[in-house]
Amino acid sequence: MAKTVLEFEKPIHDLEQKIVEMEIMSSDSNVDMKKEIKKLRKKLVEQSKKINKNLSRWQRVQLARHADRPHSLDLIELMCDSWVELHGDRLFGDDKAIVGGIARIDDQRMVLIGQQKGRTTKDNLYRNFGMPYPEGYRKALRLMKLAEKYDLPVVTLVDTIGAYPGIEAEERGQAEAIARNLFEMSRLQVPILVIVIGEGASGGALGIGVGDRLIMLENTWYSVISPEGCASILYRDADQKKKAAEAMRVTAEDLLEMGLADRIIAEPLGGAHRNYKETALTLKRVILEELKELIIIPVADRLEQRITKIENMGVWEG
Repeated sequence: MAKTVLEFEKPIHDLEQKIVEMEIMSSDSNVDMKKEIKKLRKKLVEQSKKINKNLSRWQRVQLARHADRPHSLDLIELMCDSWVELHGDRLFGDDKAIVGGIARIDDQRMVLIGQQKGRTTKDNLYRNFGMPYPEGYRKALRLMKLAEKYDLPVVTLVDTIGAYPGIEAEERGQAEAIARNLFEMSRLQVPILVIVIGEGASGGALGIGVGDRLIMLENTWYSVISPEGCASILYRDADQKKKAAEAMRVTAEDLLEMGLADRIIAEPLGGAHRNYKETALTLKRVILEELKELIIIPVADRLEQRITKIENMGVWEG
């Protein structure tokens, strides 16, 4: 059961609490309450479906940011049969906001890279709130080049509010690091599968977000700027974030409709934060399905398709 409850989740939370209370009461008093509990469980499912069906874009943004949502390492631990994390960019240091290493899911080996947020205050400070420094992107690129050397596909898990905007990051070449990744990922010889598992904000997400396929979990968002940032610029008021989210069309469904995303992964009823294991098992299945298709495409054809995909992401008139 989720620890953090959003405003629109309260009806679900209240029903869950009632079910728990009735189960305890039934156990303590030896009174058979199975029928009543069954009715409540049915009502819980119906209520969850109703809320999920009518979520606004801003509410999906909130779910993508949910404090209990699984992060990259949570999913890696549940998905992978083996995982060896590799550290450092061999130039400056080891950025904790990006994790990466050699992974195996069933018989498929791969290089798996993910942006990692913290959950507690201490952990968030350690992970820099999931905002990578330049050395994070350079570490990711080093691992991608390692994947290319050993002919391993690359899978990236995107979940960041953006690249770190501090002076020290700029001094160490934040813009160059992200730009270099865009360039190198566009021509990397091995398959690249990009999966948005939470927030996909700006160049911070794009720095590990160029690939052959862009897949998004159901309650995620991906955009050049956050709804609050957009509202601050366009409406001069960050509180207009709901209006901005609607105008920007940032959700997985929006990106699929616009042809930017290739596939949406359904989450457990109520959101990924309600069932980590189910989320990870679904993600595992999709990764294996997608890589099976990508691996058999000849390298030249795959690169041509990747470039065409990138070129088709914008519409303009000459």
